[in-house]
Amino acid sequence: MTALPPFLRIDPTSRSVSLDGRDPAFYGDPNRVYAALHEHCPTFYWEEQKQWFFTGYDHVNALLRDRRFGRQILHIASREELGLPEPQPHLANFDLAERYSLLEIEPPEHTRLRTLVNRAFVSRHIERLRPEIAELAETLIDGFEKEGRTELLSSFADIIPVTMIARMIGIPDEIGPQLLKWSHDYVGMYMFKRTREDELAADRSAREFADYVKTLIAERRKAPQEDLLSHMIHTEHKGQYLSDEELVSTTIVLLNAGHEATVHQIGNSVRVILESGLRPADMFRDETATERTVEETLRICAPVHIFQRWALEDVEVDGVSFTRGDKVSLILAAANLDPKKFSDPLVFRPDRQEAANLSFGAGIHFCIGAPLARLELNTVLPILFRRLPCLRMVAMPRVKDVYHFHGLERLDLAW
Repeated sequence: MTALPPFLRIDPTSRSVSLDGRDPAFYGDPNRVYAALHEHCPTFYWEEQKQWFFTGYDHVNALLRDRRFGRQILHIASREELGLPEPQPHLANFDLAERYSLLEIEPPEHTRLRTLVNRAFVSRHIERLRPEIAELAETLIDGFEKEGRTELLSSFADIIPVTMIARMIGIPDEIGPQLLKWSHDYVGMYMFKRTREDELAADRSAREFADYVKTLIAERRKAPQEDLLSHMIHTEHKGQYLSDEELVSTTIVLLNAGHEATVHQIGNSVRVILESGLRPADMFRDETATERTVEETLRICAPVHIFQRWALEDVEVDGVSFTRGDKVSLILAAANLDPKKFSDPLVFRPDRQEAANLSFGAGIHFCIGAPLARLELNTVLPILFRRLPCLRMVAMPRVKDVYHFHGLERLDLAW
């Protein structure tokens, strides 16, 4: 039996776990904690979060698809009935921006919104972007190759995903840095133990973000272009068009989800490849090897660790009884390390051919941007290692002080 790290306490009998999610020893290397949870208690009650969590692959995969659970609850019950607090006035702008988020709503609204945007994200449409992604990656490397060193997130990883999703939607490249700031503030709402300052920053950025999107909507109504925003404005579904509020929420979630996780994943992937000691030239020798390598990086160092669900009815899972209105959390990154599904789960094996990773979720809320994220990773990682074959880390990578996202603050490289 593996010894537990000192910051982790597990009681297998009660399935109770004590763990500080803001402890750097945890969020800096969560995989070893997940391994301990799989060994002792894959379904557990996290005392500090006051919630049940699932790490087992089969449970997480099933719950992501289980229609007895949903991303929202107020469509079937009132706050008063569920004992939920009233919305906080200082988060009014954030709540408004989230009201019609694809990540937060359920059918039939989810079906209508997703149908209108899904066509732009299917693989055959996304594949057309490969030359543009490659050109952007090559241009960025041209900008720092002669320096012999770079901080990869700011010079490369931050730029590619936000530029591509912005171009798809119809936002000029020069707005990219502002989009990054708004997005970073926005996702601060999903951190453990967020502060009031985090909340105020998120609300302010949600207001600014929404105001900017509204100006774009007005422009595209007058003069449609060949972009996703124009498509969403002028396309109907069963006789209905998206309202301005739905357009704002959908655009914001596409911008955030379309780049935030991919930024993390580029950094995470480069780190795990360099730490493995394996030859990148072998990992990216052809299209099949590249795809397997990318999927293995997504498995072992996923960028999004937790997805939450509301119980929409009384239900029992793995011996735990939930009542309508209870919230449960699914640790996608831990499911990817389940030893029942993956041999030597903590080992990076780019030729692995086992179960599919759950890093993009599953079910009706499967990440709509997954084809774009996969294309970006499959395109830019081979280019980076081909252009800079002697790439190495020159400092310990600094992990961001956030959980349940997982990514790097800095990745200093030289060649």
